[in-house]
Amino acid sequence: MAQINCIVVDDEPLALKLISSFVERTPFLQLQGAYISPTEAIGAVTPQTDVVFLDIHMPELSGIELARALPPGVKIVFTTAYREYALESYAVHAADYLLKPLSYSRFLETATRLRNMLTSSAAPKTDDAEPASDSPDFIFVKSDYRFVRIDLHDVLYLKGLKDYVSIYLRGRKTPIVATTTMKAMEERLPQPRFCRVHKSYIVAMGAIEAVERSRIMIAEEIIPVSDAYRARFFSLLE
Repeated sequence: MAQINCIVVDDEPLALKLISSFVERTPFLQLQGAYISPTEAIGAVTPQTDVVFLDIHMPELSGIELARALPPGVKIVFTTAYREYALESYAVHAADYLLKPLSYSRFLETATRLRNMLTSSAAPKTDDAEPASDSPDFIFVKSDYRFVRIDLHDVLYLKGLKDYVSIYLRGRKTPIVATTTMKAMEERLPQPRFCRVHKSYIVAMGAIEAVERSRIMIAEEIIPVSDAYRARFFSLLE
């Protein structure tokens, strides 16, 4: 995919101008249009539109409502100053969630991820190729009365204890403790990227360093594989 066609929607003129300038500054992005009015933006979406950068808090029509009106193939990136909308953005399958004030480095990170997603989905399939994945790149979890974004490629493993789950991440010494259950997390995590191996553990398959009998080694942690999950786990290793 040579160019990614983008539309920017924001009822704040300064924010609209800034995000539009970020799009124009990025070589593989093409700005189709920039709109203060969300209803005008809906009419501007064409079959060639790949991505909509979309504010959430707008008086005429909320970004969540607009997102639900967009064609299913259009990727959505929410841009907002309000963290409390994080879970709603996840519900409409947003590709990313950018918090204002925006930096170009963070914007470029998202744009690059979008390019990889769209290139993967556009690549021709062969008999030996694996199908493109529609699984999310991130989730939000509730931790200490706020919602925290978890980038799934950073997850090493999860450890559960009653109604709490500790999420261990690359480059972070202490885990993020989420108020949820292992069953709920297992349902949210994409398979087979993540596999439950014990009543108290879910592992990221790509983070496994070694497997010895019924023990998994990840980042100096030894994780047991219980009988109930053994068959499923070892089938993913073959």
